[in-house]
Amino acid sequence: MGVDSALHEAWMRAALTEARAALATGDVPVGAIVTDAVGAVIGRGRNERELRQDPTAHAEIVAIREAAAALGDWHLTGCTLIVTLEPCMMCAGAIVAARIPVVVFGAWDEKAGASGSVYDVLRDRRLNHRAEVFAGVAENECSELLRDFFEEPARRGVR
Repeated sequence: MGVDSALHEAWMRAALTEARAALATGDVPVGAIVTDAVGAVIGRGRNERELRQDPTAHAEIVAIREAAAALGDWHLTGCTLIVTLEPCMMCAGAIVAARIPVVVFGAWDEKAGASGSVYDVLRDRRLNHRAEVFAGVAENECSELLRDFFEEPARRGVR
């Protein structure tokens, strides 16, 4: 897949819509979509850890599961994952396991990121699969959504 920044931006808008929807359940606002080889959305996800009381219900995992169900195959070769926050170690592992070749993300995660900041699982040459990574797409908007979420309790005096 060639680099198409306008397409990445459009896809990130869809992921941001998912991220905002996570706010309704009190979840950290992270959203993700998976597109197929022609760019059709085949999976959507948002953080649902609070909603499901499931520590694995990250936006990426939810979207990957939906995409695999849509295709009837866990091999997501030819797909692209777009997510508002840099994938963590668990999600990066799932991306590698699903054979997703392209990952686009918005905000960097300097504490738990595993796609270029703290770790770089997606491009680790020791693994059987690597992904092409496009970082910082709509970074300011993605970061602001997260920053507002984490600052809001402090404004209300909640710890």
